[in-house]
Amino acid sequence: MNSWPTNATTAARQLGCNAAFCGLVSLVPLVFASISATYRSLASPLGLLLVLFSCLVVLAFSIHLLFDTLLFRLASSYETETAGLAAIDDALLRMRIRRPDPNPRGLRQRISGSRRIVWQQRCALAICLVVFAILLIDANNGQPLC
Repeated sequence: MNSWPTNATTAARQLGCNAAFCGLVSLVPLVFASISATYRSLASPLGLLLVLFSCLVVLAFSIHLLFDTLLFRLASSYETETAGLAAIDDALLRMRIRRPDPNPRGLRQRISGSRRIVWQQRCALAICLVVFAILLIDANNGQPLC
C-alpha cells in the first residue's frame, strides 16, 4: 500500500486542526479586549491596536493554513504523488498565486513549508497573548483579577 495519500491526508488534518485552534484562541483576547475596553477602560488605544494587529496576524496565518489544508486534500485525492503535486501546482498556477517551477518541490518540502507557517502562527499567538496579559495586569494596577 502506498503511503502517499495517507501522508497528505494526515498533513491536511493536522494543519486544519492547528489553524482552527489557533484562530479561535486568538479571537478570545480580541473579543474580551473590545468588550472590556468600554466597560473597565482596559488599556490605552495603542495596547488595543497591538492586540488587534497580533490577532489579525494569527487569523491571516490560520486562513493560509486552511488554504494549505485544502491543497493537501486535493493532492491526496490522486493516486500518485506526482499527479497530486502536479494538481496543486496547476491549481496555484490557475489562481495566479505561483509561477511555473521547472523543479517542483516534493511532499516533504511542502509539508515543511507549512510547518514553518505553523511555528510563525504560534509565535504570533504567543505575542498576542502576552500583550493581552500585560494589558490585563496594567488595567488592574498589578492586582489579581479575582
